[in-house]
Amino acid sequence: MNVDFATIMVIALVITGGIWAIDHWLWAPNRCVQRAGANGDAAAEPVREPMIVEYARSFFPVILIVLLLRSFLVEPFRIPSASMMPTLLAGDFILVNKYVYGLRLPVLNKKFIAVATPQRGDTIVFRYPKDPSIDYIKRVVGLPGDRITYVDKTLYVNGSMAVQQLVGSYTGVGVGRSYSGTKLISEQLDKVSHQILVANDRRLGEGEFLVPEGHYFVMGDNRDNSNDSRYWGVVPEENLVGKAFMIWMNWDSSAGGITWSRIGSRIE
Repeated sequence: MNVDFATIMVIALVITGGIWAIDHWLWAPNRCVQRAGANGDAAAEPVREPMIVEYARSFFPVILIVLLLRSFLVEPFRIPSASMMPTLLAGDFILVNKYVYGLRLPVLNKKFIAVATPQRGDTIVFRYPKDPSIDYIKRVVGLPGDRITYVDKTLYVNGSMAVQQLVGSYTGVGVGRSYSGTKLISEQLDKVSHQILVANDRRLGEGEFLVPEGHYFVMGDNRDNSNDSRYWGVVPEENLVGKAFMIWMNWDSSAGGITWSRIGSRIE
């Protein structure tokens, strides 16, 4: 089951803030009267505020800060699959820049401040168009108005072939061992150089695609093992979540736990 963390945080913020506000305007004044005592004795035993108010007052600022950070600055995600290998491995924990493509209201996902737009080669997180409750991560290969062609393991953008150079044979580790032996290729998308995996024995997702205005064409770096725009279409601008920029941890139990060498790695 997919948990909408932003919605949970907003609900928690409203509840704790509401309790705090009710106490400030209604309950606290009554406690002040009680402190004076029934006969106006100023030395009467003070009345302690309810525990629920103490908790609300303590948690409200914490929830607010976390919500603001996750909604407008940086949000962590975990990579669950191999579709972005070799750039990202299953078990990577990444950080995503939430403001680079504009600031959006939490839960409603409505942009209220425009900043920039995705560029070809960006690794982006977005809400899956077929089920917006699921977050996907892929690489942008097509911008609005582009004509994308993928044939014979080669990507063409507006008729120009993306420059590719064979690096060698890929050697996987941990859960990625099953991809050992596939071709490791360096690909250039505008100014972004990244690596992709290609399996010689599979020919999937070929065809020509036109990217509508306000949409983006995305593909996984593990080209023959990625559920991407070749199969379900383009990503609407309103589905954008942010740009992945760093791996802050990797956990792969089949490889012995934490992969220390990946911590702090920049995502191209």
